[in-house]
Amino acid sequence: MRITQRAVAQTALLGLNRNLTELGKLQQQLTSGKVVSKPSDSPTGVNRAMQIRQDQAAVTQQARNISDARAWMDTTDSTLRTVSAQVQRVRDLTVQASNDGALSDSGRAAVATELREIRKSLIGLANTAVDGRPLFGGITTGAAAYLEDGTYAGVGGADGIPVVATTRRIANGEDVRIDVTAPEVFGDPAGVDLFALVGKIADDIGSDPAALGSDLDALDASLDRLLTGLSTIGARAARVETAAQTNTDVQLSLSRQLAEVEDVDLPKTIMQLQFQQTGYQAALSATSQVIQPSLVDFLR
Repeated sequence: MRITQRAVAQTALLGLNRNLTELGKLQQQLTSGKVVSKPSDSPTGVNRAMQIRQDQAAVTQQARNISDARAWMDTTDSTLRTVSAQVQRVRDLTVQASNDGALSDSGRAAVATELREIRKSLIGLANTAVDGRPLFGGITTGAAAYLEDGTYAGVGGADGIPVVATTRRIANGEDVRIDVTAPEVFGDPAGVDLFALVGKIADDIGSDPAALGSDLDALDASLDRLLTGLSTIGARAARVETAAQTNTDVQLSLSRQLAEVEDVDLPKTIMQLQFQQTGYQAALSATSQVIQPSLVDFLR
């Protein structure tokens, strides 16, 4: 079988093009810093990178949820602590007023006035909001959990309506409740809740001092309810903190995995590029020796 000059030239050029293509691929990897730039570079690598990016998107959203949960719980915790301190002040005033002969009529009037002002402050604290939504209002369209007269305006936990928990997804398959409703920490609005109780104590100081003993028992129950709410929020906050640390670790792990799939190994790629350049130069030299001058070259 006769080997023509054309066949030799085509074979040589085909080999040169292959070498040049590989050289260009290595140069492109060094320029972009990525091993995988298009699906044809590595179908399995592209599929793995897409899966990792999907996981990263989920973890990033969970990080935002954790941040939102922290803000909500921190505000709830600080608000309940302030409420607890004021309720303790109410208790001290009630104990003072319940001691016969300890206060004059004007003193009792002053205590009753202070209690009514504390009641207003407590209602204001109960209407604390985050991003325009009341902390203790449950699922509500209003801007406040309580009206100025102490009437509950929220939804859930009263009037036979079950509590609808506000939750956040903080990890795969893990949701955490971030709220407590007003009935859970301030008492049933249908009965004598904290605000009605403080108002009753203020009235009893002037009209029925003998009732202050039972008022103290009810106030102690309200304090216990507040402390239970605080401990519940604290336990949930601990879960969120643990999830936050785990979320950070997962983000770092996913970033490392994506780098292993996509990022170029710089020393290795530089060495391969040098080898490919040497090989290409050798191929050019060999081709120039193999392809002899054509008839046209002799006719010049």
